[in-house]
Amino acid sequence: MVVKDLQPFTIVDDEGFREFVNKLDPSYVLPSRKVLKIMVSEKYNKAKEKTMEDLQKAEFVSLTADMWSSINMDGYLGVTCHYITPEAKMATVVLGVRRFYQTHTAQHLMEAKALLMAEWGITSKVQCMVTDNASNMILSAQLLHLRHVPCFAHTLNLIVKKALDQTPVINEIRQKARKIVGLFRSSCKAKDKLVEMQSLMGRPTLKLIQEVDMRWNSTFDMLQRLYDQREPVAAALSNLNNDTAPLTSIDYDIIQQSLSILQPFKLATTEMSEEKRVSASKLIPLYRMLQHKLAQKKGNATQESTVQLGSHLQEGLHSRCGGYESFRALALATLLDPRFKNVAFGNAAKAQEAEKHITLECASLMRSNTNPDPEMSTSHPSSSSSSSSSSSSSPSTSTPVETQDSLWELFDTRIHQTQMIHNATADATVEVKKYINDAYLPRTHDPLTYWKERAVIFPHLYVLAKKYLCMPATSVPCEDFFKGWRNYL
Repeated sequence: MVVKDLQPFTIVDDEGFREFVNKLDPSYVLPSRKVLKIMVSEKYNKAKEKTMEDLQKAEFVSLTADMWSSINMDGYLGVTCHYITPEAKMATVVLGVRRFYQTHTAQHLMEAKALLMAEWGITSKVQCMVTDNASNMILSAQLLHLRHVPCFAHTLNLIVKKALDQTPVINEIRQKARKIVGLFRSSCKAKDKLVEMQSLMGRPTLKLIQEVDMRWNSTFDMLQRLYDQREPVAAALSNLNNDTAPLTSIDYDIIQQSLSILQPFKLATTEMSEEKRVSASKLIPLYRMLQHKLAQKKGNATQESTVQLGSHLQEGLHSRCGGYESFRALALATLLDPRFKNVAFGNAAKAQEAEKHITLECASLMRSNTNPDPEMSTSHPSSSSSSSSSSSSSPSTSTPVETQDSLWELFDTRIHQTQMIHNATADATVEVKKYINDAYLPRTHDPLTYWKERAVIFPHLYVLAKKYLCMPATSVPCEDFFKGWRNYL
């Protein structure tokens, strides 16, 4: 209970809790704070030992990292690890949440992350690091020589916030909306009047939602709630003696159309924030779907301001996400997702390039798994016997006699290596083509189940799938952990 609910050790000293436990079992003796701390530490050590065993079995892992400051302005660094288990399941573990005493420079972040990776024994297994777009986070990944993947949720947040800020009419409506919400959240009289109007009109009693500067989806939620409650809000405002200007019918029309244009971004943010499912492979097809939906909704808009908002969103989406198909890790993850493969690409040349790279990686994997007898490439059985007989008939101090086969040793070795490369490339091409031509997995199904069932059919591609499909699309797992951590601190 203490671990799951992040309860303080002092709970065992709380009078109400002690009475509650006594009612359940009068004979039970509660442990002291000191003993409870020891119990929790033992539980942690056992859990860590088990997790380290699981991580040793993982071939590849990806990390997410995030910084957070407490109410006392103490800095904390959180790092989570994502990998695919031998049972073909996506797994996530928290490697640590550490107090960060140094300045938040890229060098200090790199050193802290390197220590965590070494502590958990995963330094050589890390394929990428997903963080927000902060320059120190990006540079710390580069200093660690890790592939950096920008958090998709943060990218969408930047796109939408900039588009909203660039649209003056909608900005004015947001300011008016914030004042209205602020009134009903700060005044007891206004709050009671709204509840009264909601009751009279048969509407659910719902509080208005205030916008938070750092999250665009809070703007969406504020406008959505205000639009849904527009009639009770207007009635409540008319019964209050204040100078807060109500929203007009044109304002509400603009809000409705703006919400329609922003809805795909809201859905995309929600879907890509799932941490226990394959997600990075969705980025390329999701970008294309956002483009399509945005163009469609922009075409249906009648207000000039909402058309303008749609244009700004299109520009931001292209600017920040237009290069996804050229991002090799994302391209290979998409290709290795049986739900998408090469159909997800908007550029056929990029799809072919991804197929070429995955074939080369597959061939390299095949060659690394081949352990030929080195003697087979340098000599024949007859030369071996000839050499031995020659050595037996000559003094041990005499110069060895060069044979015809030893003269051609370098050439024979190169021929053997060339043949190995040719065979591996040919076999890899067959495996990749067979996978590409295999039936597509329904979009709502789990791609890891597909790979588990076909591990024998596509053994080398299965290894690569575990490498690229363990990448999360966002750093939300770290942020979600801080939500619970915030309450504890």
